[in-house]
Parts: sequence; structure tokens; C-alpha cells
Amino acid sequence: MPTKNRFAELHDEITTWRRDLHENPEILFETHRTSAIVAEKLQEFGLDEVVTGIGRTGVVGVIKGKDTGSGKVIGLRADMDALPIHEQTGLEYASKTPGAMHACGHDGHTAMLLGAAKYLAETRNFDGTVVVIFQPAEEGGGGGREMCEDGMMDRWGIQEVYGMHNWPGVPLGTFAIRPGSFFAATDQFDIHFEGRGGHAAKPHDTVDTTVMSAQAVLALQTIASRNADPVDQVVVSVTSFETSSKAFNVIPQKVHIKGTVRTMSKEMRDLAETRIKEICDGIAATFGGTVEVKYHRGYPVMVNSETQTEFAAEVAKSISGQCDEAPLVMGGEDFAFMLEERPGAYILVGNGEDGAMVHHPEYNFNDDAIPAGCSWWAEIVEKRMPAA
Repeated sequence: MPTKNRFAELHDEITTWRRDLHENPEILFETHRTSAIVAEKLQEFGLDEVVTGIGRTGVVGVIKGKDTGSGKVIGLRADMDALPIHEQTGLEYASKTPGAMHACGHDGHTAMLLGAAKYLAETRNFDGTVVVIFQPAEEGGGGGREMCEDGMMDRWGIQEVYGMHNWPGVPLGTFAIRPGSFFAATDQFDIHFEGRGGHAAKPHDTVDTTVMSAQAVLALQTIASRNADPVDQVVVSVTSFETSSKAFNVIPQKVHIKGTVRTMSKEMRDLAETRIKEICDGIAATFGGTVEVKYHRGYPVMVNSETQTEFAAEVAKSISGQCDEAPLVMGGEDFAFMLEERPGAYILVGNGEDGAMVHHPEYNFNDDAIPAGCSWWAEIVEKRMPAA
């Protein structure tokens, strides 16, 4: 089945919503304007229930089918937040907020789910209940976790949950997905080395934290090359190195290192945390200094359920004729928290093979992907909960 004709009719309207959201980006949990617009539109569409304030600024809407005898309840989730990036697209609807930009396409995700909600509320051609989930703070804030901690899954009896993300480099309107581990766990570390500062001309009177920390930066790379099984995935990246002194002739007392760890399994995640602490403790002891390692666990591995992934792929093929196997992604995605609570699947929809990648100041969501994305949401509902 190609994209639904109703979404061709709604395309211009949904595009208008999307561009308004793009022009007015909001970061993390500060999605007050966006959340208010979403709630207002859901009410206009005639949803059976609209609730705000889930996960601080999240919005949940409920649509009941013509029949609900099946007892099935499906959740559909879109993220709403933007990134702290200064936009450089030159678009007429470019961000009006300095230092904030929809550089990941969450404006498109929100608009597409609104379009699907409008269609589903009009037709209600299914047997069961749909819960549309509009989530804040995907970009590092853990909004998905907070919505779950607010009891969202149990409150509305959600049994399965589905998510979607646009993907540059994938042909427009086609899809890609994979079962099992899909997006990586994303952790962070803060490492504070301390030695004995002093004059650069008298290094023998110091415990040189710069040399100590430089050794640590190099040694941390051995986690991937010498501790991990070569068939497993782990990325350890040191992204910040800051000394307590900026003078040319001073050996600093302290050095602060920051970075990130990306893994695809709980076992590798545990190994990375353990080895970071062991390596830094050993290096500090070797050089006669001290170290404090703080390891912050972020988003878990996002794991697609086998059954739901197979179903999601079949729906995608019915819309575009193509659903490829997606590669592993070492970026993080906090839809992982929802998939820890309920079985479900997360799919990529092509944003086109040209244009900037997500998180780039010249990125822009491709509005021509809207009919395919909306159709996938709607078909997930109508095929998973077919009307009698």
C-alpha cells in the first residue's frame, strides 16, 4: 500500500505545523510553547483524552477505535526538543531563537505524529486504543525516562510502543530497521587527576599531572583494542582535557578529563566502567598522584523487540516498497527507556540522500518525508489492531 491519500491532502497543513515548530525551537524540558501547541491541536482533533505535564512537559493523547473489544493498546512516540546549535541554513523559517535549532528533525517527528493523530481521530478504523506520546528532552535530558517514571505505561495500559526517526543519507520516504540492539548506551566520565604543581623549569620537584593525564588518554584507548572482544562494540572518546593552569611556565596541580563511552551490551558497559577506573587508578599510583573517577550512566542500549520489528518492517514495505536492514548506531536514543518497559520497535525513515546529517547547523528536515512517516504511524495502528 502506498502512502495514504489523506496525508497527501494534509501535507501542506502538516508542513506548516512543522515549519512553525522549526522557527521556534525549545531545548530539553523547556518545550512549553511546543507542548501547548501539541495539546491544543490534539484537543481540536477530538481526542478522547489529552493530558499535559507527563515527564514535566510531555503530552499524552488517547484515541479510541470504533471498537475497543480487542483490549489492545499501542503507544506511538515522537520527540519535541531541539538542540543548542546556532542554525546556518538560511531558510525563511530558520530558528528565531539564537543558539537553539531543530538540528535533529524532532520538529518533523512531532508534526508527523500530529498528522497521524488527526487522521486516526477522524477515521478510528481500528479495534483498540492508541496513545500518542509527545516527549521532551530526548537530547540528553532523559525525557523518555521521566515519562515512564511518571507511570505513563501503566496509567494508559500501553502494551506495545513504536518510535521513528528521520535519517539523512537514506532514500527519501524509504525505511530501515533492525531487531535487537540498535542504538548504543551512552555514558559519560569525569576524571580529576591531582599531582604537585610547580615551576616548569623544575619538573623533578613536581608530580606532573599533564604527563599523567596524557598517559591516561592513551591508555583508555586500550579498552577497545585490548580488553574488549573484537566482535563487540565499544567506543571510548576523551573529548575535553583542561589543566588548572594556563601559564607557559607552570606545571599544573590538577587536570580534568571528560569524555563519553558508547556500548551495545550491558556486559561491555560494565567492562568499560571497570577498566576506566582501574586504568586511571593505576596511572595515578605510578606517577605518585591521585585521581577521582566519576562515571555517569546515561541512556541504555535501545533494543528492538523481534516480533514488533518484523511487523514494523512489513508495514514500512507496504508503504514505500523498501525497508532495509539498518546499521548499528553508536549514538544514543532515550526511546530505549520505553523499550525497557514495553516491547516495541524504532524505525528510520529516509530524509533523502542529499543534505547535512543530523546535529549539523545546516541540517533541515525534509518535508517530502511527511506522507511516508504519517502513513507508517497510521498503518501500525490499523494493521496491528484491525477493525472487525
